Amino acid sequence: MSLLAVDLGLRTGLALYNPQGRLVWYRSHNFGSQARLKRGAHGILKDIPELDILVLEGGGTLADLWANEGVKRGLDVHTITAEIWRKRLLLPRQQTSGAKAKRHADQRARKIIQWSNAPRPTSLRHDAAEAILIGLWGVLNAGWLTELPAELKA
Repeated sequence: MSLLAVDLGLRTGLALYNPQGRLVWYRSHNFGSQARLKRGAHGILKDIPELDILVLEGGGTLADLWANEGVKRGLDVHTITAEIWRKRLLLPRQQTSGAKAKRHADQRARKIIQWSNAPRPTSLRHDAAEAILIGLWGVLNAGWLTELPAELKA
């Protein structure tokens, strides 16, 4: 079992979690076009054989591309907005502006990377950082973690 979180965009953030709620890997990928994104989404989902849950942050055509591919594979697909995961994972004072929320998401993502013993980044793009938090929301929502570990609390 695993969960893939996707911060939607032509530049896409991805984060894969195991059923213990730990981050396995994370990355950012620039697809450059919708056609390449569609092929890329297919390939990414195909390459994760034990994938069960797909959590998408965003909407529109890009969300539809990922969601349709996930449904074809029998995945449990969730589409959320940034406000949903931010409300659960960031304090209200950390969300007073988009820039502030992104900065705190980056800090929290680095804590998750450390807690999960995932490889440390040389640089962490904001889309990958947000995918890490989207995934943490997903594992909490799925019940893989019943609460935030103490090390990850704000």
